[in-house]
Amino acid sequence: MSKKSTNTADVASSGSEKAPINAQLSPDAKIELYRQMVRIRRFEERSLRAYQAKKIGGFLHLYIGQEAVCVGSCSLMGKDDHVITAYRDHGHAMAVGMDTKPLMAELYGKATGCSKGKGGSMHYFAPDKNYWGGHGIVGGQIPLGAGLAYALKYKGLKGCALAFMGDGAVNQGAVHEAYNLAALWNLPVIFVIENNGYSMGTSQERSSAGPGLAQRAEAYGMAWGTCFGHDLYEVRATMDKFMTRAREESKPAVVEIDTYRYRGHSVADPDKTYRTREEVEEYRKTKDPINLFQEKLKSEKVLTDDLIEKIDAEARAEADLAAEFAEASPFPTPDDIQTDVYWEADNADKRASKGRLFFD
Repeated sequence: MSKKSTNTADVASSGSEKAPINAQLSPDAKIELYRQMVRIRRFEERSLRAYQAKKIGGFLHLYIGQEAVCVGSCSLMGKDDHVITAYRDHGHAMAVGMDTKPLMAELYGKATGCSKGKGGSMHYFAPDKNYWGGHGIVGGQIPLGAGLAYALKYKGLKGCALAFMGDGAVNQGAVHEAYNLAALWNLPVIFVIENNGYSMGTSQERSSAGPGLAQRAEAYGMAWGTCFGHDLYEVRATMDKFMTRAREESKPAVVEIDTYRYRGHSVADPDKTYRTREEVEEYRKTKDPINLFQEKLKSEKVLTDDLIEKIDAEARAEADLAAEFAEASPFPTPDDIQTDVYWEADNADKRASKGRLFFD
């Protein structure tokens, strides 16, 4: 998998539950974090079944195995914090509080979807929750994340922007341009690398030079850190440190979170060609984020077997209800193809330009 770096600022894998941001969690708050991860897992599994039943067209990028990253990070958000991510965006959408019914409807291409059926798997959005997608161009969201941070600084707000990307995006030129501007202008942005070990079907060892991806931040004079993405407590402890710094000092940072995806790059990806079944099963057996947090909470006397079963049943029922909602929802009409494209087309009474906006 990934080439792990060391950094004295890193939070140790053991004992992160004692970090102040985790020590202050109530039992109910811990259960809610666990519930969110289970809900994401069951939603993803249900969407996979819908895809296999040919209810979903286009791409479907599943987040199964990476749940602790988005839940841990987004659980730290305040009212002026923002999130933007790449095309593996379902988990982040649920972590910021989006309703699963319009999320599933968007996968089905239905008019009741969060992007009115026009975005699909890669383009979830919820401006009311400071969630800005969902972007299909590799690394294309990172300059936009820097822009969100610029807006926060310009308005004098004490917030931060979380700009998530995969390990493959780190080699894109736009990412380094964003790094440079963020460091030059001291923007409150955290560039979060969800390193699941593979850029589509290419391992990190074959695609990225150097000792580690986060360490590249040193070239721009930025702070950086790494942590393990299967440990929810560690994700929260690490991200809290950099998010607090960004809010209070308006300083950028790069955080590399070592994680893993059980499924292919997309559902259409024959992932048997670049990794072994044994590799996947080893991670599932020893580092599954839901199982690990479940056992941690059981040892803390927070979770019981009965509650675990109840949470799982509720998550499955919620995912099924979302699929039923999507199934019953209408498709967009042919006329909808020209809405939400140009502001002037949607607001004809305020149009100032002349000429044709659409061509047959």
